[in-house]
Amino acid sequence: MRIVNRKKFVKSLIIMIGLLAIAIIGIQKTYCKEKIVYKEDYIVEGDTLWSIAQNEINTNEYYKNKDIRDVMYEIKTINHIGNEKLEIGKKIIIPQT
Repeated sequence: MRIVNRKKFVKSLIIMIGLLAIAIIGIQKTYCKEKIVYKEDYIVEGDTLWSIAQNEINTNEYYKNKDIRDVMYEIKTINHIGNEKLEIGKKIIIPQT
């Protein structure tokens, strides 16, 4: 490849580097609307994921108008809870606004 017009080549190269720099800077920014705060809660006797999720839907603005299955899944995921029974006294964290 032979460069015919050195000035055009340099200008094009500078523009491409500038666009690349702008793209990299833009990728590093976060566009999150709000920071999520977590509250701590402890499992007590009789608690189930369903009852915890239902309570959060009723009292926590973060979960207002969300499907209970989605709330249960999010609580399980955040706290690394599998399909085992909930352990009494275990601390869990729950998102809130």
